[in-house]
Amino acid sequence: MPEPIDRTPRRKPKPEVRTLDGRKLKPSTLMMGYGYDPVLSEGSLKPPIFLTSTFVFESAEAGKRHFEGITGKRAGGAVGLVYSRFNGPNQEILEDRLGVWDGAEDALVFSSGMTAICTLMMAFCEAGDVIVHSGPLYAASEGFVAKVLGRFGVSYVDFPAGATREELDAVLAKAKAQAAASGGKVAMIYLESPGNPTNALVDIEAVHDARDAALDPNVTPIAIDNTFLGPLWQSPLQHGADIVAYSLTKYAGGHSDLVAGGISGARRWMEPVRGLRNTMGGICDPNTAWMLLRSLETLEIRMQRATENAIRVCDFLKDHPKVEGVGFLGLLKDPRQKDIYDRHCTGPGSTFSLFIKGGEAESFRFLDNLKVAKLAVSLGGTETLASHPAAMTHLSVPPERKAMLGITDNLVRVSIGIEDADDLIADFEQALAAV
Repeated sequence: MPEPIDRTPRRKPKPEVRTLDGRKLKPSTLMMGYGYDPVLSEGSLKPPIFLTSTFVFESAEAGKRHFEGITGKRAGGAVGLVYSRFNGPNQEILEDRLGVWDGAEDALVFSSGMTAICTLMMAFCEAGDVIVHSGPLYAASEGFVAKVLGRFGVSYVDFPAGATREELDAVLAKAKAQAAASGGKVAMIYLESPGNPTNALVDIEAVHDARDAALDPNVTPIAIDNTFLGPLWQSPLQHGADIVAYSLTKYAGGHSDLVAGGISGARRWMEPVRGLRNTMGGICDPNTAWMLLRSLETLEIRMQRATENAIRVCDFLKDHPKVEGVGFLGLLKDPRQKDIYDRHCTGPGSTFSLFIKGGEAESFRFLDNLKVAKLAVSLGGTETLASHPAAMTHLSVPPERKAMLGITDNLVRVSIGIEDADDLIADFEQALAAV
């Protein structure tokens, strides 16, 4: 574990207002100013972009006291910033606001979603440990666990997204035995819900109960990638997760013009990750943090519009003669998945899997004939995107595992944007006519 470097908050920020006459302010309101004091920035209404690599000390003695605080030689920590590999004003304001959305005590931001996920896992894993994870995962996440952490003596046990409490108990018993045999511990339970690209949901509450029954909750955190639904449509910390991870590139950024990641949770879970991030330098840059601050102001209205569009588009697609099925959370038929959705989610989001009748050739014809929607990976932007996971983002996944996870040759992943819904329906209709 790297030498810990504690949080060093900005100098003398104004007291934060989170309630008004006893009323708790909503995240959409707090996004307009929370975490920022104009007095510290010459009265600027919006935070400036702090393009600096280092921060000035008032005196040599102040510099000494600062480093005594962050290295633990003096109790009480440190106040003020020192170096931009650790943090900066833009990043700290962003972390404050990300924490607001998740109802979390603390948050950290990174240069990409995968930097966030990889740093998170490395912070809690040692040789001999076991990670338990749901499936499917984003291919890069699954590859990091299996191929990279595996090189350093970390193994894994996985389970299908819809696993029941009984199945989870069996999985954790297997993981405990595997960890004992290798001289380690079950270091983390890592979930992705909805899963990429199938939209399969994990029962977070069942995972929490199974974890608490089999493992020490103070040692083994439950982390979840909540990228597909974002903080608007799912609040995993309220259902038993300890850490929430995001590709902030997606809905939080929302304009397909930046790459960033984030995690949030209780401070005791954030500190080990902060220490490793500070050592490795995976923090997002000030300009990206500033762009994300602007994007968070419109997160709610963008996600609401995109979801309204997705509901209309999927209502059209579900009965189309050239469509085999639609994996949309607003159209769930499986009782188990519907039960999880009703307990955990407040909206279906705007990313879904579309199953074209046929296989790869038919899916490719559909994709190649789209005029409004763009053929590109990623999701959560203002524009509609469509891609072919089996041949693109999940190409590296072995065929037998793709089959097990439902990542078929006729699956097209669609992320609906904020265009006019009727125009999107017309585009899908003409593209399907070419199949």
